[in-house]
Amino acid sequence: MKSFLFKLSLLAFVLLMSSKPTTQEFQGQAFYFSKSTMDLGNWGARMSEAQKKQMQARLKNRLEKNYILSFNKEESIFKEEDKLDAMSGATDSWGKNFSQGDQYKNVKENALVQSQEFYGKKFLVKDKIQAISWKMEKESKQIGQYVCFKATALIPTAELTWYNFSWSNLRASTPKNDATATESKDPEIKMTEVEAWYAPQIPVGHGPAEYAGLPGLILEVSAGNTTMLCSKIVMNPEEKIKIEAPDKGKVITKSDYQKTISQKMQEMRDNRGRRRS
Repeated sequence: MKSFLFKLSLLAFVLLMSSKPTTQEFQGQAFYFSKSTMDLGNWGARMSEAQKKQMQARLKNRLEKNYILSFNKEESIFKEEDKLDAMSGATDSWGKNFSQGDQYKNVKENALVQSQEFYGKKFLVKDKIQAISWKMEKESKQIGQYVCFKATALIPTAELTWYNFSWSNLRASTPKNDATATESKDPEIKMTEVEAWYAPQIPVGHGPAEYAGLPGLILEVSAGNTTMLCSKIVMNPEEKIKIEAPDKGKVITKSDYQKTISQKMQEMRDNRGRRRS
């Protein structure tokens, strides 16, 4: 009888331990809505209000986006939800060349893997997670059911938009053949002010896009002309989430990827100029 009770107790203990959640079983999904304002610069000064509204309607698909961040204690995968172009009813294929692809982060290994597609060619960007020197602030506010705390940082703008392309950056990097030009100075590094709100109740170091490294999930972040806000969180869903790094494409670093698309855009501009001449 004692032997039977011992075996029964041992079986109960094994079942209890096997049902105890592991680190990897702690999972969640955060749904974000992103909205950007459009800076038309000097060009916009010549436009009427009606023209500005029409332009905003045409670019709505690029100015307003939805994302899903799936995460566990160590890993996360950040994906944009596809939606139809507001004007044509088709997906925004041109804009996708310069938009953020599926982004995997492993905070334990400080590893970033991001899939990018540029004019039909697939790239697999492997690099470190963006290092951010956060300044912890005292302010707090409620976002949904979570009490969030504020953190701020200054980050080089190029580090936040490395997957994008700017004609102004290309012009700045193009060497000048002017014999009278003075000795070039080091270009000024543009910085972006970032304001983030994180929830210590969700004790993971993840966040949307390039943002991470706070003692709680980042639920809101404002940087430049873009604000990203978490609208819904699902913790430990019944159906297990697959969090896997992208694995297709030419392996490349962030800086080399930026050089590649800059060179390609330079070639396209040169070819267009030759056809016109």
